[in-house]
Amino acid sequence: MHSQETFHWWKSGDLDGFFGLFVDNLLQLILIVVLCDKILGMPGELIYGRILPGVAVSLLVGNIFYAFQSRALYLRTGKSNVTALPYGVNTVSLFAYILFVMKPVVEQTHDAELAWRVGLAACLGSGLIEFSGAFIADWIKRITPRAALLTTLAGIAITFISMDFCFRIFSDPMVALIPLAFIFIQYIGRIYLPAKIPAGLVAVVSGTLLAWLFGRMNWSLLSSTFNIQLHLPVPYISDLLYSVVSPYIITFLPVIIPMGLFNLFGSLQNLESAEAAGDKYPVKSSLAVNGIGTIAAAAFGSVFPTTIYIGHPGWKAMGAGAGYSVANGIIITFLCLFGLVGFVSSIIPVEAGAAILLWIGITITAQAFQSTPREHAPDVVVGFFPALAAWGLLMLESGLRAAGTDIGTTGIPALSSQLPIAGLISLERGFIFTSMILAALTVALIERHYRAAAGWAITAAAVSATGLMHGYKIVDGAIVNAYGPSYTWQFVLGYTGIAVIIFIFGFRKEGRN
Repeated sequence: MHSQETFHWWKSGDLDGFFGLFVDNLLQLILIVVLCDKILGMPGELIYGRILPGVAVSLLVGNIFYAFQSRALYLRTGKSNVTALPYGVNTVSLFAYILFVMKPVVEQTHDAELAWRVGLAACLGSGLIEFSGAFIADWIKRITPRAALLTTLAGIAITFISMDFCFRIFSDPMVALIPLAFIFIQYIGRIYLPAKIPAGLVAVVSGTLLAWLFGRMNWSLLSSTFNIQLHLPVPYISDLLYSVVSPYIITFLPVIIPMGLFNLFGSLQNLESAEAAGDKYPVKSSLAVNGIGTIAAAAFGSVFPTTIYIGHPGWKAMGAGAGYSVANGIIITFLCLFGLVGFVSSIIPVEAGAAILLWIGITITAQAFQSTPREHAPDVVVGFFPALAAWGLLMLESGLRAAGTDIGTTGIPALSSQLPIAGLISLERGFIFTSMILAALTVALIERHYRAAAGWAITAAAVSATGLMHGYKIVDGAIVNAYGPSYTWQFVLGYTGIAVIIFIFGFRKEGRN
């Protein structure tokens, strides 16, 4: 029998956890509003009246479930320091569905309504993949080394989380460095503020006050964005069914399937990260509800899949429990239903919460080294390379767009004179799979499991043959996924060669022992 500690729905650490998760979710909502407006030309009624209420439903479903799931873990283990899994809109799918699913529909038909319907079907497809994958994910988790799962997350954390928010901090030091000091003092220096005031609260408040004090915020924007109007979520089943049978769906399966698998594996890795931090949640139910949240999003008008977020170890280190998840779900729902996303973003600058999210990225990256054997450090480093390539390509594409061009227009040969662009793109395509497989192969070699290492190399060859890893082509100036061995045959042969070499020399090594 374990001693039963008291479970509290709200703890002091939940306030810090809430501010961090809220700022992260708020950024996704701002991206949704801006990209749907500027890139897709969607009217406000479609964005605020259908998409955001659908987002609210999906986030509320997931946040409430994962909060109660943490309570169930407490009842099962007796530990009160459990932390709910963080949850929100998947950023990668957000960009992929806007740029590679809905934008082409708008360009071909000039019909934003049709693009929205096709987006619903794409979101539903991702949810079905996530849901069905929940029933085999536990097996994948058992055969994949922990180091491989954590390494992939660490690579994403140090690039797409830490670097982005680090840049935001140092782009406006007058506003963002003071909040950073409060976060570092408490969570690295272990110096608690008077009366145990949460450092996250102080960081957000101080950053907001400094932004207004130094004129970074706009009073006129504040008044223009305050426009309360209730938009209740309603099901769009007929629109969803119409889009499912649309001929466009076949066209966009090469985007939908990889994104669904990306979400599935990303969520699985986050579960492993939570377990390494001390909270072991059931794989099947956690991933199934993740899929259900995305399905609910599609049913109620959102075109954006949801996912279990990176960051559980960071929230846990802050002392967050279940309350931060519930509060995030309720507040985000309120903002979406009343159309107040723009108003809140005009009050609180992103830089005010950037320090919290930088800390989350630092914690996840550190976990990859701390929660694996010391001799596995090389595999963590190996697993970083694909994520670094993905981040580097994002930076390159952003710079080219700012210059009014793109990779296709500039040309691969011209770019190749400055950097090995083909390798950068190849490593970026399906980087979450590449990172996990290469890290697992490295672990097997470190532990002298040569047949397992050869098996992971064969796995890399097989996945490459599908095009889920390394496959790409340039279409209309954009890099798009390309499927089949005709695009990736060099990698198929290369990984097969690695497997043969490992098997031969490993067999000789085993024969001598």
